[in-house]
Amino acid sequence: MSPGRSGNLAGVSEPRNPILIAAAVLVALEGAAALGFGLFVGWETVAGDPQDRASAIGVTLLALVGGGVLVSVARGLLQARSWTRSPGVLAQLFSVPVAVSLIQSGQPWIGYPLIVTAVVALLILLSKPTATALYGTDTAD
Repeated sequence: MSPGRSGNLAGVSEPRNPILIAAAVLVALEGAAALGFGLFVGWETVAGDPQDRASAIGVTLLALVGGGVLVSVARGLLQARSWTRSPGVLAQLFSVPVAVSLIQSGQPWIGYPLIVTAVVALLILLSKPTATALYGTDTAD
């Protein structure tokens, strides 16, 4: 069986890697939050009176697509797909400045949980056990 794939040749599934489960849960939470935000902004755009409807539609689409991608990455992490590490890390790197901006703009109740989630997820995704689980070898070699 090639690295980056769960399961074995006999068809018996292997136990899930706890480090990948932790990463997948954090990325899935971020994806769910982005999807929820996209739905909220979309609803407010349709039901309300936004100052700039085009921007509101753009934010809605960006949040929905981004949330969907994050949920897909989380699913891939659960399946130990090697491609999931890069988009997972990239999402965390984008989340940190967003979280800082939220904290500075008077929304710490959103910013602090986001920055904690992003930093923990980033540390997990960049850890040696994650590299071993996804690639089947130590990437430092």
